[in-house]
Formats: sequence, structure tokens, C-alpha cells
Amino acid sequence: MSSRATSLAVRRQPIAENRFPGFSGEAITFLRGLERHNKREWFQPRKSIYEEQVRGPLETLVNAINSELAEFAPRYVTPVKKAVFRIYRDTRFSKDKRPYKTHVAATFYLQNLCKAAGPCFYFHFTAKELLVFAGVYMPEREELLAIRNLLAERHEEFREILRRKTLRGAMGELQGEQLSRVPKGFAKDHPAEDLVRRRQWFLESTLDGGVMTSGRMLPEIINRFRAATPMLELLNQPFVQERKPKKLPFMAF
Repeated sequence: MSSRATSLAVRRQPIAENRFPGFSGEAITFLRGLERHNKREWFQPRKSIYEEQVRGPLETLVNAINSELAEFAPRYVTPVKKAVFRIYRDTRFSKDKRPYKTHVAATFYLQNLCKAAGPCFYFHFTAKELLVFAGVYMPEREELLAIRNLLAERHEEFREILRRKTLRGAMGELQGEQLSRVPKGFAKDHPAEDLVRRRQWFLESTLDGGVMTSGRMLPEIINRFRAATPMLELLNQPFVQERKPKKLPFMAF
């Protein structure tokens, strides 16, 4: 076999499970306990368990995901510190004063955005299940309008992506809240009226909790992210910022 053929064969191999062997049973036990005892008095004596059995392996998983994203969606590679969500809840404006989240989460978003926003890849898991997500969940007003305008123009392309068997098999049907009427500025009989009525555009897949403690966790996430990449790339078109060339001293202003 030639060196080129060998290289292609290596790239086509399934994701090696030993790159992330899964979370320990102790990590899952910790999350179960946190669901029952969501109090600082319970968490603080067990903080080292969280750091060693949950947070540490989570960072390893995120790095492994980034390595895979670099191959098929490099613009979404997200540094661990930006990708991983804190375990601490912001309770300032919430009636729910429980101090800790009972799910562990990370997000991967377009890195040339001015902030962590826009359509993204995301996953979270609890002691019971793993959820894998791709799309946009809570767009701000300008972002919402930009996506509606995009889909009004490119709805046929968007629908073609959603019909792909690989995507449907991995992530199912398009989900998200919808308005009862077409929003102002769009014709009622527009061929994309069902898409522009939406306030959210996302796909998600839920897997049984057993996957978290096995080497299957990384491949399951990556296979779904890979399938959803064309959809995410299309939704992000309004937010892709072209880098301006750096001005040199001899360039005119």
C-alpha cells in the first residue's frame, strides 16, 4: 500500500475509544448524590471528587472532541476554559436557589464571533443520560432576524440538509419553538413561512446513561456533531466575520 493510501486508511478509521475511556462510576455516583443533596454543605467536602472524577475527565473529553473537530469543523474548536460550563448556578435573579447544576456541559461555537453566541455544538450529561445538541436555542433579537432572513433566502438548501439520511439517523427532526403567525416583514405565503416562524432551530439526540462510562461516549458525540456540521455551517453564515488584513505602514488608509 502506498504512503498516500495508508494515510487515507488511517483517517478513515473509527475514532479510537481509548482516547477517552468514559467517566468513572464514582463520577456518576457523585452526580446522583448532587441531585439529592444540592447544598454547599454536601458539595464542599466532596469538591475533590468533582475535580478529579468529573471536571478533570471532562477537560480530557473536550480536548479529544477538539482534536476531532479540527478535522471536519475547525472553526468550532473551542479552548477548554471557554467550552466547559461552570458547575455553579447563577441564582441572583432566580427563585431556584440551589447552588449547583446537576448536569455537566460544554459548548463549541464559531470562534470568529465577537462573543460565545450563535449556532453551536453542545452536549451535557446527568447521571441518567447524555444529550447531544446542534443549532441555536436562545438567539438575541438581531441574531433571530439574521437567521430568518437567511432561511427565507436559502430554505431549499436548508431543507435538503435536513433530509439527509445520515443527519436524520443521528439527530432526528428539526426542533424548536414556533410562532403562531409569520413575523412582521415576511409574506404570509412565503415558501419558507414554517421556517421563519421559528424562534429556535436545533437538533438533539438523547442517549442512555450507560454510554458515559464507556469508550463509546466520544464516538457517539463526534458522529452526531459531524452529521450536523452542514446545518450548523449554513445557520452560521450571517455571523461569519471575514478577517481584515493588517494594515502595513505603506498602505493607504
